[in-house]
Amino acid sequence: MAKVQAANVAPGVVDSGTAARALRRIKDYLASPDARSDELEILVEGGPDEALVLPRPAVEMFVHVLAALANGQGVQVVPVNAELTTQTAAEMLNVSRPYLIGLLERGEIEYRLVGRHRRVRFDALMDYMRRDDLARKQALDEMTRLDQELGSD
Repeated sequence: MAKVQAANVAPGVVDSGTAARALRRIKDYLASPDARSDELEILVEGGPDEALVLPRPAVEMFVHVLAALANGQGVQVVPVNAELTTQTAAEMLNVSRPYLIGLLERGEIEYRLVGRHRRVRFDALMDYMRRDDLARKQALDEMTRLDQELGSD
């Protein structure tokens, strides 16, 4: 498999005010009746007079990127099929590498072996994070329900 690279923008590299203005303009345009096409033409400030034609889904992704930048956050774009090292996957989960290895060995996150090294697909990691978030929410809802039952007696 070819090496997959991620693109990132560190926090503070893009002026949050500029990102916020661009975000508002794109959101306004996407909400307008003129924006029903599958492709959008964008004029780049300071660029040549030619329009840059982008697929609508790419522009909608830019909305999420600009929203994060407007909030002063950094952004990283990772292809869904990217394979991560266990160290990178652990960092994304904010857990130790040994803890992640335990998750892998229990079958909670899919992985494959490349020689002796484990590789975790980005989409498998995101799937685990969604399941984990849902389980946490359900546990919190159950605790809230129990608290209300005990408190109302």
